[in-house]
Amino acid sequence: MNILVTGSSGLIGSEAVTHFDSLGHAVYGLDNNMRLDFFGPQGDTSWNLERLRQSTRAFTHFSLDIRNRQTILGFFEAHRIGAVIHCAAQPSHDLSRSRPLDDFDVNAVGTANLLEAARRTCPQAPFVFMSTNKVYGDAPNEIPMVEMETRWDYRDAADYHGIGEECRIDRSTHSIFGASKAAADLLVQEYGRYYNMPTACFRGGCLTGPRHSGVELHGFLSYLLKVAVRGERYTIFGYKGKQVRDQIHSHDVVRAFDAFIQAPRAAAVYNIGGGRANSASILECFAMIEQRLGRPVDHGYEERNRQGDHICYISDLHRLKADYPAWGITRSLDDIVDEMLDSEFRAQGAAGA
Repeated sequence: MNILVTGSSGLIGSEAVTHFDSLGHAVYGLDNNMRLDFFGPQGDTSWNLERLRQSTRAFTHFSLDIRNRQTILGFFEAHRIGAVIHCAAQPSHDLSRSRPLDDFDVNAVGTANLLEAARRTCPQAPFVFMSTNKVYGDAPNEIPMVEMETRWDYRDAADYHGIGEECRIDRSTHSIFGASKAAADLLVQEYGRYYNMPTACFRGGCLTGPRHSGVELHGFLSYLLKVAVRGERYTIFGYKGKQVRDQIHSHDVVRAFDAFIQAPRAAAVYNIGGGRANSASILECFAMIEQRLGRPVDHGYEERNRQGDHICYISDLHRLKADYPAWGITRSLDDIVDEMLDSEFRAQGAAGA
């Protein structure tokens, strides 16, 4: 099968390239390294593209811009696409504040271009969209919570497993990024329902792994680990550092994509993250890293939280597991931190050699 991966040099995209290439599929990757434009040298993904070129067998890279409608349509017409994995995005809700039109053009218009190209040329090809939990805006903050010593958590037992797909996406503050991704999310669903195409929105929590080019504006755990290893200063924004996220390794995200491609549905929506077991606050992540480094993480604190930021977000995985019972989390939070620290130490060693 020919599999198209957009954002193929990013965290999830590159994991998808590696995974499907290893299974013997031909993989086409679209990525024009807009992370360099968005985030500067720290966001540059060219190193990951080079890694893919050296480690894969049937991967072909195309430096195409998904905002260019005719170019994307022409690509689909020229290639027989069997499945689409759409990961390309402007991923930062902070950056979207200063670049709202770029954010919307990439996230919403780019997704529309891909969907329409797929509808015209390969309407039965499974279409996987890497959405985000930011489509819910700050509505999850309305869940009753309790402040504990190192984290915020849900007060009521009924909310223990976290946020389900029934959480509303309107009447809340999203950030411009959350709004553009919500527009794309709804389009992916509508193409599934209206045109009966096999589409899925995976609403990600904190997606991470050693291939993440994390920066302060995007990629919390990756950026924190880089800063901690280098002895630099990390800034906490609000909530006393007790805000909670559930971390999921990119490998487990792509395994869910694979499960959907093998047994697709129309207009599917799944929350995907590390779940309760892989949840941790910033303070708890500090403790994990400090235990491994044997020294404190240098940090500062800003009282003002990021606008629309979640206080506690844990992904309820029940719907995904019900539809794909063979899928589950294979990488614990400890595994993720150990792997990412090892990767960062090796990167630092190579840089100093």
